[in-house]
Amino acid sequence: MSQDSTSNSWARGGLLFASITLMMAGVFQALQGIAAIARGAYFVVAPNYTYKINVTGWGWIHLIIGILAAITGFFLLYSTSWMWRGLGIAFASVSAIMNFIWLPYQPVWAIIIIALDVFVIWSLSVVRAE
Repeated sequence: MSQDSTSNSWARGGLLFASITLMMAGVFQALQGIAAIARGAYFVVAPNYTYKINVTGWGWIHLIIGILAAITGFFLLYSTSWMWRGLGIAFASVSAIMNFIWLPYQPVWAIIIIALDVFVIWSLSVVRAE
């Protein structure tokens, strides 16, 4: 087995894992949005927080971004074109930024999604085009 085929196998495996991880992060993001829409009073934030956000409105944003990220991850399974990789990186970046702002509402959940997003960005960035 040559060095090139070994690195290509790792790249393909990383892309597969990144696309599945993007789908999972998108589903988690959508569930977080549904929770914010359904029970906005459940989320409590400390007073004097920098970002004053309507929880229900923010829930809709989480839901939409989560659904779009999950769809992008699904299409990454079947096509490794630069467009889908670029969209995957874009949605993972937006998701990570949104969850950074969401930290005071659900810190553990937001950190988990940020970690998944960072891994997706890394994986989609290092894989080489065929």
